[in-house]
Amino acid sequence: MEEDQGRTAAAVFDELGAEYERAFAGSPARHASLQRLLEELPPHGQVLDVGSGTGRPTAQLLTEAGHTVLGVDVSPVMVELASRQVPEASFVCADIREVELEEGKFDAVCAYFSLLQMSRDDQVRVLRKLGRLLVPGGVLAVATVPLDVEDLPVVFMGQEMRVSSFDAEAFTEKVTAAGFSVLWERSDLFAPAHGAAVPEPELFLVCRRT
Repeated sequence: MEEDQGRTAAAVFDELGAEYERAFAGSPARHASLQRLLEELPPHGQVLDVGSGTGRPTAQLLTEAGHTVLGVDVSPVMVELASRQVPEASFVCADIREVELEEGKFDAVCAYFSLLQMSRDDQVRVLRKLGRLLVPGGVLAVATVPLDVEDLPVVFMGQEMRVSSFDAEAFTEKVTAAGFSVLWERSDLFAPAHGAAVPEPELFLVCRRT
């Protein structure tokens, strides 16, 4: 099941490619979250970007601010795009559930909408893993679509996929249970710049590893 979900995510985002960036890069809440994250980072921080996509805006903004970024994404197409668009960062094609990374290495982890194609149980496990990857007091910037759904078939920008999520309260509880305290949060309804996309709720949290 996990492998099937991983292949589905890779296939969907291989197909979307740069269209995803054009549709979602302008999210005001995402940019506000990134600005809040930058306030918490030490100079020349080490940042892990989970579901790094095309590298923009997240990896690009962070490298421009002087930080070192490692992006992890299941889509080979996205990794190739990101490597071209943000050559100052490093990108690998891998599943965050499986890739081995040094624990206690990163000053911050970003996970923007990268949990949605995982099962709920996997989302909880990944949140705990991200906590272990952070230095003590490190910062997690995470975003989801806060809906109470599990393995729901949807059409996203013309692509069929299955998603799981939690409502806002339950998701925040899962984050805090994984060892984080919430520093900042923002909820928005965002209309992507794409004819096949529909407005969707967004929940952004910036949290500290406790």
